[in-house]
Amino acid sequence: MSAAQRPGEDIVAGIIRQWQAVHPGLDVEPIALIGRINRCAALLQQAADAQLRHEGLSRAEFDLLGTLRRSGRSLTPGELVRETFASGAAVTKRLRALEQRGLVERRTDSRDRRVAHLSLTDAGRELADRVLPSQLELERSLLAGIEPQARTELAEGLATLLLLLEGRLARTLG
Repeated sequence: MSAAQRPGEDIVAGIIRQWQAVHPGLDVEPIALIGRINRCAALLQQAADAQLRHEGLSRAEFDLLGTLRRSGRSLTPGELVRETFASGAAVTKRLRALEQRGLVERRTDSRDRRVAHLSLTDAGRELADRVLPSQLELERSLLAGIEPQARTELAEGLATLLLLLEGRLARTLG
């Protein structure tokens, strides 16, 4: 427990209380949601990375393998950037590592040599199919303390937020 926390409260509640003490007139309400989403995302990332480390993968690399696996077709690096919301440089670096491991193969487009098409090798497909069930089991176990109805409501609320952000930020960032 951090110094900001009181017994029975999460760290974000303590952070909010600290900001309210420093800036009593400032509305810090967004921290309640955004702070918790960010903290949850970081903790989930750490848990996924720890489990995937046994396979020599990071969550970001597994996301690329999973995207190629579920798409059912080859994808360009640009499509992978859009699907995974990672930067082009990060996708390039991860793809290079996955190619070196023999999990992803690159084919140059016959009409435009600047375009690459990426697909899973048999080893990449086997790894993605083998790892996915254990990842889902980990995620299921992490959510086990939340009642099914509450999970559904949380998923619906986050879907609403995601649609809103995708619409707003696509215009400003894209």
